[in-house]
Amino acid sequence: MAETTSTTAGHPIARVLPLLSPAHLDRDFDYLVPPEFDEIAQPGVRVRLRFAGRLVDGYLLERLEKSEHTGKLVKLERVVSPERVLTPEILQLAIAVAARYAGTRADVLRLAIPPRHAGAETGKKPKVSKKAAAARAEPVPVDLDDENVAESMETEATASRTVGAESRSADALSAGVQVGIPEPSAASGADALAPGQKHAELAESGLSGATEVEAGRAADVAAGQSDGIAGESGTVAVQGDSAAISVAPIDLGPWGRYVHGEAFVSALAQGKGVRAAWQALPGEDWAARLAELAATVVGSGRSAVLLVPDQRDLDRLLTECVRLVGDSAVGLSAGLGPSARYRRWLSVLRGSARIVVGTRAAVFAPAKDLGLIAIWDDGDDTYAEQRSPYPHAREVAMLRAHESGAAFVAAGFARTAEIQAVVDSGWAHDLVADRDVLRQATPRISAPGDSDWALERDPIANAIRIPGIAFAAARAALKEGAAVLVQVPRRGYVPALSCAKCRTPARCRHCNGPLALPQGPRADEAHSPSCRWCGIVEAAYRCPACASRALRAVVIGAVRTAEELGRAFPGVPIRGSGGGAILDTLEPGPQVVVATVGAEPLIRGGYAVALLLDGWALLGRADLRAAEDTLRRWMSAAALVRSRGQVIVMAEPSVPTVQALIRWDPLGHARIEVEGRTEVGFPPAVRLAAVDGTTESIAELLSTAQLPDDVEVLGPVPLPPGARKPFSSGDDPAEVERMLLRVHRRSGAALAKALTTAQAIRSTHRSDAPLRVQIDPIDIG
Repeated sequence: MAETTSTTAGHPIARVLPLLSPAHLDRDFDYLVPPEFDEIAQPGVRVRLRFAGRLVDGYLLERLEKSEHTGKLVKLERVVSPERVLTPEILQLAIAVAARYAGTRADVLRLAIPPRHAGAETGKKPKVSKKAAAARAEPVPVDLDDENVAESMETEATASRTVGAESRSADALSAGVQVGIPEPSAASGADALAPGQKHAELAESGLSGATEVEAGRAADVAAGQSDGIAGESGTVAVQGDSAAISVAPIDLGPWGRYVHGEAFVSALAQGKGVRAAWQALPGEDWAARLAELAATVVGSGRSAVLLVPDQRDLDRLLTECVRLVGDSAVGLSAGLGPSARYRRWLSVLRGSARIVVGTRAAVFAPAKDLGLIAIWDDGDDTYAEQRSPYPHAREVAMLRAHESGAAFVAAGFARTAEIQAVVDSGWAHDLVADRDVLRQATPRISAPGDSDWALERDPIANAIRIPGIAFAAARAALKEGAAVLVQVPRRGYVPALSCAKCRTPARCRHCNGPLALPQGPRADEAHSPSCRWCGIVEAAYRCPACASRALRAVVIGAVRTAEELGRAFPGVPIRGSGGGAILDTLEPGPQVVVATVGAEPLIRGGYAVALLLDGWALLGRADLRAAEDTLRRWMSAAALVRSRGQVIVMAEPSVPTVQALIRWDPLGHARIEVEGRTEVGFPPAVRLAAVDGTTESIAELLSTAQLPDDVEVLGPVPLPPGARKPFSSGDDPAEVERMLLRVHRRSGAALAKALTTAQAIRSTHRSDAPLRVQIDPIDIG
């Protein structure tokens, strides 16, 4: 597939992977190539083929002299496009991801390759009306949970085209007339995942011992590239496939603040496959630093893929990359639309774009000669794919770096347990600043009542939402003409209610949903609470635990907080950021910014004070990652405060997570998280599979699965709150359960293979009961 010359002479057979949903059809099929398509039917192109009487999409994998199938072969219907969109690297990555997550190659490729847009592929510019052009000039907010909208539409279209083909697939396979099926020894069924299985086993063993081999391989690849030539203006001209790429001068001085930072950048410039977990200093311009790493890799003749969680971070990072390499940097996101996105994706495939900045789907970008793959803030839950086989972008990035020999960087202000685990294994290394440098960059962080003196001065500091010390710090900052940041866990007015006497959450008597007060224009009027699930009004609520009728707010939202602060600071602008009205940047000046977590706007020079409210609401969530996620959100807000500023977190000072924030010790907190999860047997210490469905569908799957000997079966348990059900709303059964399968990491590949085989067997039974299999889901329950 890597050859650009034709290999079709004497190879009339095309081995094809149809994009079919049933797991037992995740195998290769042989077709005859019609003479009119012989020249363009190259490995990697899209094809249309007839399968079980239906036309379906697929990818041509290779051309063969003869087929192992002894029956009659049918011809390919057509070659959709001569563009070879499936590269050898992405195919091997899809095999590895499918093996890692007990999925199929077809499902992975639907995530990896965007739908074709003919106009973008041929270079034709779409006609745009004046009205549409004016609309495009205005910035449009993007729903961050709606990534890959175009791909999901194509997936639905593909699924509709394959209805009927799947139901008759067993007959087609038994007849053996319409398609040629290679023998199992070739690459069929579960054995087709063997290459990815091998990489998955390496990943489970810690990926140690591979650094020197991959570094040498990366250096060899880099040596084959054209050398950088210094331009007259101090830029570096890198000879690409189509034109020279100019790289602006890079100031690597900021990397000197990190231990071995300059050596790391030097290793990147030499094309080595180094791996690091970078902890950015508070106030660090992380976008500029990542852009410098990517430009360094481009300067050595290779490409870089940079992953960010949302559109705001994408815009910020892409701006820095364009400043250094110009049009050789492109952004990939769902908000571009199918034509623009496919055009940029093609520029990456063809080698004209050398830096890719994107959200989770960009991890599959077909960058040529990949030299670096970096991920910012890997703890953000938007990196978890919502479609089968539900891969996490961080894990896919590490698999890709391991297979290709590219460098890998996991960057952020905080650190996840998963990244700490690979650091402990030796696969990656710390890239952190010395404690003296850290103390100079970190603002003063405190919690109310964190000392005997503080408690003596304000005995009720821990009992009220905003204590006096927080008001005093905010007033002093506003008096100096500086801005104050107030972070709240949720948006809205009063998001939830509980009993005012015993604090029992207020639940609906009909559906057990949470009760809340109405929001909107009539929120100021007196209302009875209503259920947020079914909408039924509870006019005569009585607590089931203590029989009290009084209610109180569990978490006061951002709107109510802004109203309270407006009364406390009359004449001071109060700005809100959250939900559908997120502010990106603000001008300096005296103001109070009330923002939900993740929606804090940037301000030049930094905030003077940050108040982190309702810490108990974040820490008290029934979630395995509650402490880790809380520290990550706190540190992201505290990093916006200038080094001479002050951060006050409203939480119990003795909690280890609060102490980690006060000391700014994300590494120590991550080590504690890893040790705690190892003790109780949760990821990343183990490999965990969650099987969701009805009691019957789960029992059917497990009855056919040849699970490893050391597997622990936990459950059944209810789905965690907010988890998506494995079916459409119209097929909602009476009850959905979750069964957990836990094994040691060394048995992770065996567990995934067993579940893959069991799903293939189940799909041959044409069972329509809803079922979903996820490996290491972020919401365990």
